[in-house]
Amino acid sequence: MLLPFIRTLPLLYYNHLLVSPDSPTLSPPYSLEKMTDLVAVWDVALSDGVHKIEFEHGTTSGKRVVYVDGKEEIRKDWMFKLVGRETFCVGAAKTKATINIDAISGFAYEYTLEINGKSLKKYMENRSKTTNTWVLHMDGENFRIVLEKDTMDVWCNGKKLETAGEFVDDGTETHFSLGNHDCYIKAVSSGKRKEGIIHTLIVDNREIPEIAS
Repeated sequence: MLLPFIRTLPLLYYNHLLVSPDSPTLSPPYSLEKMTDLVAVWDVALSDGVHKIEFEHGTTSGKRVVYVDGKEEIRKDWMFKLVGRETFCVGAAKTKATINIDAISGFAYEYTLEINGKSLKKYMENRSKTTNTWVLHMDGENFRIVLEKDTMDVWCNGKKLETAGEFVDDGTETHFSLGNHDCYIKAVSSGKRKEGIIHTLIVDNREIPEIAS
């Protein structure tokens, strides 16, 4: 996760992109033009998956191009004003995202990403409190399962699942299926005020360890 991004000269940033361990590897079909104008890349984890946001900024023409998961969402080839912001939507839930372009000094620019009006860092910190995420591999396929604790919606690989909830002696269970596999998320009280409710994913009677959201 790169936040914020600072661009000085195109050639210098181009070289930085190639050597930085935190930056993506640039390979075809990237063109030379895109590599020199590509100034920021963010990976944003939402309930429907991890989305890649790329931003091109031409500091001579003012060009602005936003890509979400490789698809062009915004293109402005000529902009007299080099600073400003671009707002667009990400993912199946149409989550609002905004890229802010600010001048630092001379030819240096800073690029920051906001999600739902919060800085990316604050958004992800809040998200870790409101969601649970599990990743598992079965039947030759990877599954990324996300529980939204405020709505109890369950997502798997970008799709919201049909679920059925039921009360049990020590809490609740939210049932759903993955192919021929029976799954449920069990919610029980931790007995501690700070920890609140503990959610556990069970697949075929096997507990799946949680990962960071």
